[in-house]
Amino acid sequence: MASETSSQPGRPYPPPPESEPFWPAQATILGAVILQFTLPERLVVGPFWLIPSLEGLLLLGMFFATPHELEHEHTRRRRVALGLIAFVSVANIYSLGALTHFLLHHHVNHGNELVVSGVLIWLTNFLIFALWYWETDRGGPGRRAAGHDLAPDFLFPQMSDDSIEPRNWRPKFIDYLYVSLTNATAFSPTDTMPLTPMAKIVMGVQSLVSLVTIGLIVSRAVNILGT
Repeated sequence: MASETSSQPGRPYPPPPESEPFWPAQATILGAVILQFTLPERLVVGPFWLIPSLEGLLLLGMFFATPHELEHEHTRRRRVALGLIAFVSVANIYSLGALTHFLLHHHVNHGNELVVSGVLIWLTNFLIFALWYWETDRGGPGRRAAGHDLAPDFLFPQMSDDSIEPRNWRPKFIDYLYVSLTNATAFSPTDTMPLTPMAKIVMGVQSLVSLVTIGLIVSRAVNILGT
């Protein structure tokens, strides 16, 4: 009976439990918070230190609510993490809107500042959506680490070819970071496809933010610098 089970085609789902270090996600959140600090004050809500400071407090709370490695689901940690990610996302989209409004309704003389602001917003967009993908796929990193994966939200290349080893492969944070990078640069999925409506919505929002940042702001800034 055991030999018949092991000879069945297809990859096992969900894969066996496997812990995952939490520090890459924490470092990514910290990087996004630092980028918020570097934006010009006119592109942020309230004083320039207000939103990054609140984000830092949320990050600190998530740090104490989470072990160094995820081995099972942490409901409180995930709620704090999703709240923090949503908070940074809204702040970044607001900064993009403020920068776009400034570009369209003011005469711009300092193209350098516009380029830097656009790059900072794009980098924050790239980092924060990597966290969105990591926290939403298969029910979150805690469920994946415990081997209690829900249905996948993304189809990675390793999942579609049973000849690729190891057969119990499961995506890690670096995989979601790469998905975010390719989606932010290509404005569309590349090698990893969204499967669920939520995944498609999140990827669509990231593509739109990235497209506006690069197409409207950075390209306009280059024109300003060239004049």
